[in-house]
Order: sequence, then structure tokens, then C-alpha cells
Amino acid sequence: MANKNLNAAKVAKKDEFYTEMTDIERELQHYWPHFRNKVVFCNCDDPYESNFFKYFALHFNHLGLKKLICTCYNGSPVQGNELMIDFGDFSDEPKKVAYKVVITEVKDLNGDGAVDLSDVRYLLQNDKNVISILKTGDFRDPECIELLKEADIVVTNPPFSLFREYIAQLMEYGKMFLIIGNIMSVTCKEIFPLIMENKLWLGPSITSGDRKFYVPDDYPLNASTCGIDSDGRHYIRVKGVRWFTNLDHNKRHEEIDLVYHYSTDEYPSYDNFDAIDVGQTSDIPFDYSGIMGVPVTFLDKFCPEQFEIVGLSQIGCHDLLPDTRKYNSYKEIIRATDEPTKSSGGKTNENAVLPGKGTKKTYYLGPNGEIVHSEAKRIFIRNKHPKTI
Repeated sequence: MANKNLNAAKVAKKDEFYTEMTDIERELQHYWPHFRNKVVFCNCDDPYESNFFKYFALHFNHLGLKKLICTCYNGSPVQGNELMIDFGDFSDEPKKVAYKVVITEVKDLNGDGAVDLSDVRYLLQNDKNVISILKTGDFRDPECIELLKEADIVVTNPPFSLFREYIAQLMEYGKMFLIIGNIMSVTCKEIFPLIMENKLWLGPSITSGDRKFYVPDDYPLNASTCGIDSDGRHYIRVKGVRWFTNLDHNKRHEEIDLVYHYSTDEYPSYDNFDAIDVGQTSDIPFDYSGIMGVPVTFLDKFCPEQFEIVGLSQIGCHDLLPDTRKYNSYKEIIRATDEPTKSSGGKTNENAVLPGKGTKKTYYLGPNGEIVHSEAKRIFIRNKHPKTI
């Protein structure tokens, strides 16, 4: 149901999700050396609410940042709940104003012997050069693009509905980044080539399960995994969340420990091209040198020194990746009755026994008509250094 909410957000453009501090802390610990003397831009972050802003403000000195820039769009529905900052002339209708916050130093301004959120609040309240108004605050607005040009690293949780457009902008301006998105976005024709060309990869701290995001108070909470916490804040849980980055981290160079030997009985081949299907990343055989179809979640453990990515079971990539066309021609079956099924080429397959009368799902067949997997995209890989026994 949480994913259903996410899809609805794409249609309604209501996807202002606020990331928990614990998720930010777990991921950022892998990148600290990248931030020394850098300008960090959080361009989808309401400074009132964003834990990204709070994280970098609190760790400004520890990370050795040169500057922190934070912007939010006009009409943000949840301003003013956390920092409770008095913005003087800006505070009459704060929910209709887009802000830019720029910080170049964080000191113990209140004299309590520690740098904390009280110092950040004091800085924003007493330095008129820190905060200013933007026209829209939209990351595509010329004002924000100028700020993007100044930045070294972009870190944020962008609107899920605009993820592909957001990535395209980052690539256009050659920016380093660490952002949140959904794992299935890697199958988009705009994203997969970046994965394949080693220009984009996944972060290490989230590899399974769902994640909790705070949402505006008017967001529909119509699933069992949604709710209101003890502080009265509305939240939803979303499956398939991942960190996307082009910042290097040590874990992406850790090879997968492969323990299974290849055999024709254990690894079915596809019926229309020379590749085997591997149902789980942990089942990849250590001694197979050919093409293997693996789940999209393989990218959680992808080591570029160990594997080569050669294709994707997604028609949208054919024009961009013509050399992988032969790896994309699955034979699909739509199950609607208990009658013998047909492949996409129209050939009746008497051996395919598919459960679920009346359902409409896509299935894929092996060489003898057996079901290989259902409703699953595959990334096609090759082991660069298969072992022999």
C-alpha cells in the first residue's frame, strides 16, 4: 500500500517526503573525506524541516565544509515545526515563501560551550545575510541553477515524481551527488545507461526493507504502514528506497563471496538467447563465464571489479543500447484463463501450467516451457574473473 501511495504521489505531484536523521547519518558516514572544503547544496530542503540541512549545519566544522546552501520551493506545507525560527518580515505567511539559506561558518554563538541546533537557530535569527527569499525555489528555476553551478556536492531527497529529470540536471552540470530514489528507477532508459557506464551506483546503507518518511499533514494515510507518531507528525513507509550517488565508497569495491557451482539442472537457460537465469544474487555461480540474468537488487552488491553489466530486460533501453538487444527479448505470457498459453510470438505452449485463473501477469519461460520467473526485470551481467574447479 505504501508503494500505491507513492504512485499516487507521482500523479498528484504530492511527494514532499522528509528523510529521517538516522538514515542520513548511516549513509553519510561512508563519504566524510569527500566533503572537505566543499560547497554542499541541499536544493529540495525546507530549512525548517530538512534533516539534511540540520545534519550539515551540525557537522559543518567536523566535515570541514566551505559553504552550505539550502533551498525550498514556495508553498512548502510543513514549515516552522522544528527550528521554530522567527524570520522577521518573512514570517507573516511562511508557507507561501521560498527561502535560501547560506551558511559559511557555524560557531558557538550562544556561549554554551557546544555547537548545536541552538547555535544554528541563533545564526539564522541574527544574521540577515544568511537567509533570503527566492522566486520559486524549484530546482529547475534559473536562480537555483545558478546555485547548483556554485556547488560541489548535492545531497537531498528530490521529488520522486521528478527523479529522472533531477538526475539529468545533475549530469548536465557535472555535479557530484548523494540522493534518495526508488530502486526500480534504475530500469528507466535515462538511468540505466549511467549505471552501465559506471557513472552512477547505489549507496551501501539501505539494501532492503522499507523506509519511514515524514509527510505534510494533508497527505492521505490510507495504509497500515502509515500513521502519526507520538509528536503528531504524519509519516508513510515506502519500499524499494535506495541511495544513488557518484561518490566513491569502500563497500562498492567489496567482491561478492560466490559459493555455488554452475550446473544445467540448477540454472535454467532462456529460450531465445544464450544466458542463464539466477533468481538471487547470492546464487550467482562462481565458475560461469557467460551472460547471467540477475534481479535488479543485484546492484546493492555490485562490484565493478568483479562483474560487467551488459544489458537490461527493458525495451526502453533498446535504442540507447543496441548491442544489448539480444538480451532483452523475453517471451512474455499473459495469464487470463486456464487455456494453453501463448508467447508474445503467438506460439501455443502446451507445457506452461500457470496458476491463478483470471489474473493478468507477465511470465517468462525457460527452454522447456517451465516458468523461470514472473513480473521481474533482469539485469544481465558477466563475471570478469570466473573461477574453475
